[in-house]
Amino acid sequence: MRNVSFYDTKPYDREYMLAAEGAAGLGWTFHEFRLTAGTASTAAGSEAVCAFVNDRLDRACLRSLGALGVRHVALRCAGTNQVDLAAASEAGIAVTRVPAYSPHAVAEHGVALLLTLNRRIHRAFNRVREFNFSLAGLVGFDLHGKTVGIVGTGKIGRCAAQIFRGFGCRVMACDIAPDAAWALASGVELASMAEVLERADVVSLHVPLTRETHHLLDAAAFARMKPGAFLVNTSRGKLVDTRALLAALKEGRLGGVALDVYEEEEGIFFEDHSQHGLRDDDLARLLSFPNVLVTSHQAFLTREALSEIARVTVSNLAGGGPGGWLPGTLVGGSAA
Repeated sequence: MRNVSFYDTKPYDREYMLAAEGAAGLGWTFHEFRLTAGTASTAAGSEAVCAFVNDRLDRACLRSLGALGVRHVALRCAGTNQVDLAAASEAGIAVTRVPAYSPHAVAEHGVALLLTLNRRIHRAFNRVREFNFSLAGLVGFDLHGKTVGIVGTGKIGRCAAQIFRGFGCRVMACDIAPDAAWALASGVELASMAEVLERADVVSLHVPLTRETHHLLDAAAFARMKPGAFLVNTSRGKLVDTRALLAALKEGRLGGVALDVYEEEEGIFFEDHSQHGLRDDDLARLLSFPNVLVTSHQAFLTREALSEIARVTVSNLAGGGPGGWLPGTLVGGSAA
């Protein structure tokens, strides 16, 4: 039996992971706290650890894990920005991930956020529960005929583009490796980032967090955006400079902002802070704007996505064993 320490566990994680285990022969130790350098010692006796987006596998954490005999970090997410891959290689630890679980889940959530914010559905819901059936302040706009800018045309970006095309939107897209054949077949116009910002009524982000994409939307980018444009971000919080976003909102340059991620979400999202309030002033300020809608990194949270995340993670873990994992190698894992 291979022992696995599982971090940042939520009830749905345990349910879907145990259901997917089958005959994999894995011994689970579920921890509700996050994996950091300070908690790495709890992996003692495990050959592998399973981590999520807000665990922090920096050099200090990975050195501690390596010293304990951990040889595999199994990420149950697509992004790897929370892992120091060079340090993993030095520690002799392999890293696997789930490169694609349900792009439809994330794309659909982004569109749901946009529709909710645009048509003020969240405000209408609260009103009618208090028997207030006034329509004042609930005016939105038709998506049909609007221009939507897709930034990043990977699996999720392409799903989002398809959905917006279904609404009758004009879709523009930019990518570091543009696919002209896909764009032509999908009725999507390829454009530069600058053109997307300047012409889109809605800008939707679908790129990974890298050194190059950190603060992709900064003060200069917001200044280029079409006045009154909406921003949707279901990718990574650090793609957006929060202070610059706040400034753009205060100046009234943006029509609306729909976020499923936040720049400093670590330690905030996935937890209940209702008893003591928020200690993050920037997030509290964001939530005070009537044209901002935030969900707590739940775009992935569908039955289909959770099942696929569990299946691929278990497959990644079961495919290893003594000598079976390649130290320091980032392995994608099956997405079939």
